[in-house]
Amino acid sequence: MSIERIHDRKDEEIHEGDWVWTRFRGGVREGEVHKIVKDEKEARDEGVANPPKVVFTDQHGDRVAHNPTTLSKTSFVGRGG
Repeated sequence: MSIERIHDRKDEEIHEGDWVWTRFRGGVREGEVHKIVKDEKEARDEGVANPPKVVFTDQHGDRVAHNPTTLSKTSFVGRGG
């Protein structure tokens, strides 16, 4: 099953290149979206489980994949929350 559009927790559509953030362990994880994994084949290729996932590199340089509905888009690059 392939999903065409991916939305954040505020129902805004997420695209590659968008800046997203989420609360994580008492802080914030944020970064630019590199890939949106929409189906099982892409998930296997990217090494993630249970698509859809939004893949980005956070402010610490870690590659992370989150469920889209846990994320929020922001227009302020480098400023989550």
